[in-house]
Amino acid sequence: MSEEKKLTTAAGIPYYHNEDTQSAGPRGPLLLQDFILHEKMAHFNRERIPERVVHAKGSAAYGTLTVTHDISRYTKAKIFDTVGKKTRSLLRMSTVGGEKGSADTERDPRGFALKFYTEEGNWDLVGNNTPIFFIKDPKKFGDFIHTQKRDPYTNCKSPTMMWDFWSLNPESLHQVMFLMSDRGTPYGFRHMNGYGSHTYSLINDKNERIWVKFHFKTAQGIKNFTNDEAIRMKAQDPDFAQRDLLESIDRKEFPKWNLKIQLMTPEQAKNHPFNPFDLTKTWSQKEFPLIDVGVLELNENPKNYFAEVEQAAFAPAHVVPGIDYSPDKMLQGRILSYPDAHRHRLGVNYEQIPVNRCPYAVNNYERDGAMRVDGNGESNPNYFPNSFDSIKADESYRGIPLELDSQTGGWYDRNAQGENDHYTQPGIFYRQVLSDYDKKELVKNISFSLGLVSGPKKEDIVNRQLCHFFRADIGLGMAIAQTMGVNVEAAMKDVQHKEPVPAGA
Repeated sequence: MSEEKKLTTAAGIPYYHNEDTQSAGPRGPLLLQDFILHEKMAHFNRERIPERVVHAKGSAAYGTLTVTHDISRYTKAKIFDTVGKKTRSLLRMSTVGGEKGSADTERDPRGFALKFYTEEGNWDLVGNNTPIFFIKDPKKFGDFIHTQKRDPYTNCKSPTMMWDFWSLNPESLHQVMFLMSDRGTPYGFRHMNGYGSHTYSLINDKNERIWVKFHFKTAQGIKNFTNDEAIRMKAQDPDFAQRDLLESIDRKEFPKWNLKIQLMTPEQAKNHPFNPFDLTKTWSQKEFPLIDVGVLELNENPKNYFAEVEQAAFAPAHVVPGIDYSPDKMLQGRILSYPDAHRHRLGVNYEQIPVNRCPYAVNNYERDGAMRVDGNGESNPNYFPNSFDSIKADESYRGIPLELDSQTGGWYDRNAQGENDHYTQPGIFYRQVLSDYDKKELVKNISFSLGLVSGPKKEDIVNRQLCHFFRADIGLGMAIAQTMGVNVEAAMKDVQHKEPVPAGA
């Protein structure tokens, strides 16, 4: 048996009466002086920190990234400097739109957020289980997420809000197709791929830059729920994905993902037929084949969910030497928004929380703020430069500037000429990626969801969205229209007369 421990307050003061409040007699009123009552209730009232605005429902586990192939000619990042090198990692997977208590089998993209504890700082790679997203400019992010949350009048989820937004933003079509296929209801977290989604850059020891996309391919094989199966599991076990991941690791059936990258040279990017930094587009794997890098294995469950999962904070801003940003507009927006969200939710010193703390040296001049628990720099100077400490800025980490092709300071139409092909890739996805069975499921799922649109604008929203499906693939549009019982000819005329085609359509 382990040694007995005394029950104490958070200040370390031993106490005995943990179940009975001090009162004026056995049936009398309680006494204000019973500090333990106040201590317990006050802490209980503050146990809930704000939940994440997005990705609130999630699961995480620790693991190891093992490098299996040499990519050091592309990057000087120390995580990749040696074949066989192992780096401790944390992976959190989540639904996007639901609250913390929602079901994790809902039709929704899944977040795929990784933290690598490297010797040159923590690298966060924050993506989804899809290589694309609904929008390509961060100014639209809040508006989009509002449509996935609750209607301000009914406080209920609203298919009308969702489809209205999507129908007015044809750039969303590619991701909508992914979402409405069975990929939108993965069988837990172990049987889905993960993607960095954004375009990043790798920088080698010669300060040469190359654009990169990160892919994590599940070694367990892709497995999805049908819509009906997902609905049943939602009622049977709303925590299915959480339980499945936790129990598989407890059984020592450690899930694995194969890390691969796609590379594009700056010259190829300049000559590419579409914007390679557009988050609504993928790179062709025929033109830019996948390159093997390593294996990620999850092999350790967190000991405490709140401490290590709820308080885990990931930010695409956190890149390490050898890995850098790109002109991807959504990535640029997330560089600001993610750390800001963590400061709001967890406090300005969120990176001192053990799950977020870099296990190697951290030297800077940040001081004070709520929950400063690392000694606050003690008596050392809190300004730079100074004449007293030995902290120096190492010139070898200077980095290289990002070359720009145009003047800065302008507002450019995200769907201007050359940026407005929202239909070619969704059409390819439908015709070449989905099996005949998957196509039928996609049509069924879209028809069901689009059929839930209600209100006086229902006809406009449905017809407008149908036009996008027709532009992607005539057969897809016809199949959805027929399943919904929509008069296609009337719908096309109706849209042309009632509303202009949305930007970029």
